[in-house]
Amino acid sequence: MNTTETTIRAVVEQVLQQLGSKPATAASKPAPARTSGGEIPVISSRNGAAFSAGSRGSDGVFHSVDDAVAAAGEAFEKFRMRPVSDREKVVQIVKTLCEQQAEELGRLEMEETKIGRLDHKVEKLKIIKLVPGTEFLKPTAYTGDRGLTMIEQAPFGVIGAITPVTHSLPTLAGNVVNMAAAGNSMVFNPHPSGAKIACEGVRRFNREISRAIGIENLVTIIEKPTIESADEIFQHRGVKMLCVTGGPAVARAALAAKKKSVVAGPGNPPVVVDETADIDNAAKCIVAGAAYDNNLLCIGEKEVFAVAPIFDKLMDAVGRHGGFRLNSTQIDALTKLAFAPPKEQGGHAILNKDLVGKDAAVLAQMIGVKVPAGTQLLYGETDTNNPFVPEEQMMPFVPFVRAKNTQHAIELALEFEHGFGHTAIIHSRDMRTTTMMGRLMNTTLFIANGPSMAGLGLGGEGFLSFSVATPSGEGVTTPATFTRSRRFVLADDLRMI
Repeated sequence: MNTTETTIRAVVEQVLQQLGSKPATAASKPAPARTSGGEIPVISSRNGAAFSAGSRGSDGVFHSVDDAVAAAGEAFEKFRMRPVSDREKVVQIVKTLCEQQAEELGRLEMEETKIGRLDHKVEKLKIIKLVPGTEFLKPTAYTGDRGLTMIEQAPFGVIGAITPVTHSLPTLAGNVVNMAAAGNSMVFNPHPSGAKIACEGVRRFNREISRAIGIENLVTIIEKPTIESADEIFQHRGVKMLCVTGGPAVARAALAAKKKSVVAGPGNPPVVVDETADIDNAAKCIVAGAAYDNNLLCIGEKEVFAVAPIFDKLMDAVGRHGGFRLNSTQIDALTKLAFAPPKEQGGHAILNKDLVGKDAAVLAQMIGVKVPAGTQLLYGETDTNNPFVPEEQMMPFVPFVRAKNTQHAIELALEFEHGFGHTAIIHSRDMRTTTMMGRLMNTTLFIANGPSMAGLGLGGEGFLSFSVATPSGEGVTTPATFTRSRRFVLADDLRMI
């Protein structure tokens, strides 16, 4: 094993050890539903029971990486010879299943992961229909005196993907739509704490794909993800490309692998609110974005820098839109629960993962506070020394920091985004200020006067994807992200003009 492989393995080991969860196991298997006329059936679990049980290689679920990659490779060789219409069938199967079965699958994900909000788990599956498909693959043609040149977007082959616990099945489903539309097959290594629901989704997708186009194991997954399985996917010669969603360590591991890697890295999205902002709209948007799935979204508002002249008005407005304001004593109590001191001087505060994705009412109860029914978000004034400001905490508490002026607010936003290049938000009616911040932040997503979700086509124009590739630079992924550029040149012929 060379030095690079050793480094990658060490980083992957660090990542998966941080997951702190035992691998998932499967339970009972429902009888396959019958289908007629090409319809995609609603497949319900028996007696509302949990997950299907699969034998080795059953419906795309495998015990070993070698077997999964081999099966996905065989599927790709068949899939690559099929018409684009078969890709469209696969895309529609995934979108339809996610929409039809969102209530059941969302509940199963919530029961397994125990983080976030059930209504948003369901919604995230229903909106998979907004993920782009084959329509994003546009050929380019050049004609002239010397003939015809065509540039097409060709598939890579087997794509290896690492998915997070925060959106286990939605991320996987969105990736399947993008990757299959591009003509690829895939092997997934899910987060151990979301492995059951990820495997169940793969089983259901594969059953319907097999019925529709006669190809098995187009989507494969490791049933019991481990340190070794993640490392094997990164190193496997049969895996031609990687797509990784996770924190800084897993992003570094993917970028160190000797193959093309699309990497959705960490974020700590700041919000700036200046004195020209529509304060009521800003408050409404901050609550909507930060409270979504209890702030599990990587694009979600994590800290707010508001200028002094409107600071108190903004704080009052947030309370009118579903926020509950904590006083300084209560914030200190919550901070002590949420973070342990750094292990070394200058290090990061240590996040209490047991609080990640919990409801605002649960967090409040833990510090002896009872909040009104309907409270979506806790918030309060802090300074920049509070660890809620620099850390991507993923819980429904947002710190508000009082800035001296707009320039100061933007400087703080730049500092605490940490150069991740992920997401930044501003509420301002001054287009010069908005332009200046957008250029300075240089983030993949930059949203003005809307909630963070607007950056993914939810309340703003554009399209959806659950993989936002920041360190590798592809941005919000599409089917084109998972293709190779192929040029075909026909010299001296087809000169039609």
